Amino acid sequence: MADEGRLPPLDVSFTEDPQVLKQAATEDYSLHVVPPSWRGGKWSVFFAWSSLASAMFWIIVAGTVALAVGTVNAIIGIVLTVIVYGLICGVLTRRSINTGTTVALISRSLFGYMGAALAPLIFGLTAIYYTVFEGSVIAVVFSTYIGGDIKLWYGIVILYSMPLVIGGVRVWLDKFNGFLLPFYLIGLVVAIIWTIVEFGYSNAWLQFEPDTMAVMGPGWLFAFTAYMGVWIMMMYTWDFARFGKKKDTSFHANFSFGIPFYAFTLLVNGLIGIFIAHSIPMEGGVSEVSAVLALLSLMGIWAVILIWISQTRINTANLYLASTNLESFFSRVFKIRLRRLWWVLISGIVAYVVMLTDVFSYILRALSWQGVFITAWVGVALAAMLYRRMHKADFNEEDEFEFRPGRVRYFSPGVIAWLAAAAAGLFFVEAGGLFGGTWGPLITFVIAFGLYYVLESSTARSSWLLSRPHDPRLEVDDIWEARIRCHVCERSYIAYEMDRDPGAGHKAICAGCASESVSFYRAAHEEHRREAGSALAGAPVE
Repeated sequence: MADEGRLPPLDVSFTEDPQVLKQAATEDYSLHVVPPSWRGGKWSVFFAWSSLASAMFWIIVAGTVALAVGTVNAIIGIVLTVIVYGLICGVLTRRSINTGTTVALISRSLFGYMGAALAPLIFGLTAIYYTVFEGSVIAVVFSTYIGGDIKLWYGIVILYSMPLVIGGVRVWLDKFNGFLLPFYLIGLVVAIIWTIVEFGYSNAWLQFEPDTMAVMGPGWLFAFTAYMGVWIMMMYTWDFARFGKKKDTSFHANFSFGIPFYAFTLLVNGLIGIFIAHSIPMEGGVSEVSAVLALLSLMGIWAVILIWISQTRINTANLYLASTNLESFFSRVFKIRLRRLWWVLISGIVAYVVMLTDVFSYILRALSWQGVFITAWVGVALAAMLYRRMHKADFNEEDEFEFRPGRVRYFSPGVIAWLAAAAAGLFFVEAGGLFGGTWGPLITFVIAFGLYYVLESSTARSSWLLSRPHDPRLEVDDIWEARIRCHVCERSYIAYEMDRDPGAGHKAICAGCASESVSFYRAAHEEHRREAGSALAGAPVE
C-alpha cells in the first residue's frame, strides 16, 4: 500500500473547469455536489421552487379532506401540517445547502452505498406518478375545451413539457416559473371573484360537517395524516434547496421552504379548494378532474389558461426530479451513464405510457405505498440530524454526512430502520382499516425515527463507514473552492466530493465516476480491510 510520500500529486485548480460548466448547463450536477459557484441567488431558487405551490392537487385534496371530516377539522389539520412541513423542511434545507448533495447522495450516509439505491428510485417513480396525475389534468381540459382524442392530448402535454426541464434549475426553471407565478396568483383571485359573482357567497362552506366520519380518531388528526402521504415534498425540498447559497440559508429555511411557503401552498390553496368544493356544483363528487371541469364550465378560456399555468409549473418540477433521480439510480445500480437529456426523454415516455392506462384507478394506491417509504425516509433523516446535533464532538462539519462511495459501507444499519418502518406502514395501508388510515403514517414515522436513533447510538462507526487513508479533503486548504481533476472523466470537481482510487495507484476520482465503478468499490473495501487489519495488529495486548 502506498504511503503519503508516494501518492500521485493531485491536479488542483481554483477556477471552473469549462467542460464541467458546459455539462452543468443541462446536467445540473445530478451526480455531483453543487459547488458554491453554481448556487443561485435567493430569488432564483425561490422562483424555481415556487412551481410546487401551484398544483391543482393542493386545491382538491383540501376539498376532499373537508368532505370527509368537516371544514373546521380540515382547517385545523392543514394549519398543523403547515407548521410541521415548515419546521421539517427548514431543517432539511439547512443540511441540503450545507452539503450541496442530492437525496440520492445523502441517503448513502443513512443506508450505505447500495442500501441507498432505493431512495432515488422511489423518488423518481413518485415524481413520474405526479407528472402523470398533473399532466392528465391538462390533457382532460384541452380535450374537453378544444376536442380531440385524449390520448393525443396526453402526448402533446408530455412533448411540450420535456423541453422545459432540460435546462435545469439555474438555466431555465427559475426564470420560467418566476415569470408564470404572478399569472397564477391573479388567476386564483379571478376564479374566487368569478365564483362569488356567479353563485353568490355563503358561510356554509366554513360550517360544513359530514353526516358521519369514517375515521378512527379526531377528524383533524385524519386531516393531518392525510397530508403525511405527500411528504415527498421533503425530498423535493432537499433536491431544490441544494442550489441555495450558504449566505441565504436563513432566508430559504425560514421563507422559501419554510412556514410562509406552506401557509400559501397548503392553507391558502386549501381554503380556496374547500370554498370551490362547496360553491360550484359538481357532478360525480369531488376529484381533481371534476373540479377543473367545473372551473372550465364557469370561466371558459380563462380557466384553460389558469389550469395550464398551474399544471405546467408543477410538472416542470416533477419531470426535472424524475429525470435526475432515475439518472442517479441507474448510474449506481446498473452502471448506465446517459446524459440527463435522455433521462428526461425516458421519464416522459414512461409517464405517457402510464397515462394510457386507467391511471386514476390505481395511482393513489401506488402513491400510498411510495408515501410509506418516503415518510420512513424523513423519519430516518431527521433522526440522523438529531443524533449529530446531540453528538457534535464526534463529527466534523465536513464529514458528518459521509456520502462518497468509497467511504461508506455497502449496507449500513440504517437500512434496518427504514425497511422495518416501511413494512409497518405497508401493513397499515393494506390491513389497518380505519385505524391504519388515521394512525399508520404517524406510527411509521415514529418507528423510523426511533429505531434509527437507537441503531446509530448503539453501533460502532465502523458499521457505517469504511476506514481508509489518503483523503483528498485533507490535502487542500479549502474543500469547497479547490477543484481536483478526476483520473477517469478528466474533469475537475470540488475537493468535498473527491476521493483517491486505490485500484488505480490512488489517483483522484470524483463521486460520479466512483458511483459507476464496481472495481473502485472493491478496491476501496479491500483497502479498508487492510487498514483495519493493520490497526488490529498494532493494538496493545490487554
